[in-house]
Amino acid sequence: MEDPLKIYRKKLREWLGWRRLQRENTMYRRMFHKLGLKVPGESEIKDIIHRRHPSIKPKKKGDLRILAIYHHYNWEDTSLKPALEKFGEVWRYDWFERLGLEGEWPRRMKETLNIDLTTFVSDLLKKIRPDVIFMYVTGEQVTPETMKFFEHLGIPTVNLSLNDKENFVGKIYNGQALGVRDICRYFTLNWTSTEDALVKYLVEGALPIYLPEGANPEVHKPLNLEKTIECSFVGQCYGNRRHVIEHLRARGIKVEAFGSGWLNGPLSTEAMVQLYSKSHINLGFSGVMGHRNTYCLKGRDFEIPMSGGLYLTEHHTELEKVYEIGREIVTYQGLEDLVSKIRELLQNPEKAEQIRQAGYRRARRDHTWEQRFDKIFKLLGVI
Repeated sequence: MEDPLKIYRKKLREWLGWRRLQRENTMYRRMFHKLGLKVPGESEIKDIIHRRHPSIKPKKKGDLRILAIYHHYNWEDTSLKPALEKFGEVWRYDWFERLGLEGEWPRRMKETLNIDLTTFVSDLLKKIRPDVIFMYVTGEQVTPETMKFFEHLGIPTVNLSLNDKENFVGKIYNGQALGVRDICRYFTLNWTSTEDALVKYLVEGALPIYLPEGANPEVHKPLNLEKTIECSFVGQCYGNRRHVIEHLRARGIKVEAFGSGWLNGPLSTEAMVQLYSKSHINLGFSGVMGHRNTYCLKGRDFEIPMSGGLYLTEHHTELEKVYEIGREIVTYQGLEDLVSKIRELLQNPEKAEQIRQAGYRRARRDHTWEQRFDKIFKLLGVI
């Protein structure tokens, strides 16, 4: 049995984190209205970028020279890199590879990283001049001074940020936000997968575009495998996830969970894609770690349907923008609704199959990483 004191401390941390986020959101919304700001449309974004980079000349898709700055944690090289290569030649900078690092990122190496990054780019510019610089970084890795260096190059830059719901600011370390707050204004364009973070970017003087994650159809694809698993979930064990899985099992539903913190442990990308095809139902959770009633889109929202899996996930409004709920994916609200939806889908295999196929078609049509980059590069004017 878990120590009651540990449970109390955990819940206290979660509550304090939730309160911090509420105060942060309220402050940014007030500033947004006080400053008379508005979220720009795509045509306005193009105009702003053109004024900043009037000399950009668009190239044909496939002819771009792209500098990509990100670390491959576990999905980036099977998602971002293949999509970028559809647009041209890619030069990669991975600070873990460059600095010979393993495991967790040591913050003491931040100064070394920034020196090495600017040196790498300066040396690269002696050989080729990129048409665009794609980055997937936060204030935990790069400093405002380094971003000023990039800004002065005159090359359009875009940064991808996937956790602005919780970590737009994040923790403060040595006076700098570990999120993107202190560096976002230096990018030409900020790609955020969190719609309600747009006001935060604009208050900080940055130019944002809301665009969800995607999936790679060359990796996430249906496999002709026998469905041997009733329900499955792939993801970390945190928040209410263990409670939900245990509740389903107590109600007689056979569910298997994989990932860090679960008895089955994590899966490779290949095994994960196989699991999606082996499962009658693939479960999802939409909550943000450590925060109550706070939701966002997840990578699995696109990877599971694109892999041909029938997807049943926790409902929130952003899902309605990317799928037709009930026809392409299924959502639930609360434990009893979840149990009811699972039983309904298992008892109606023809309906389940129709939803699965519709979700697959929608994901392939609208939600690839290549399509995301196509939109970003057209906004930047480089293609």
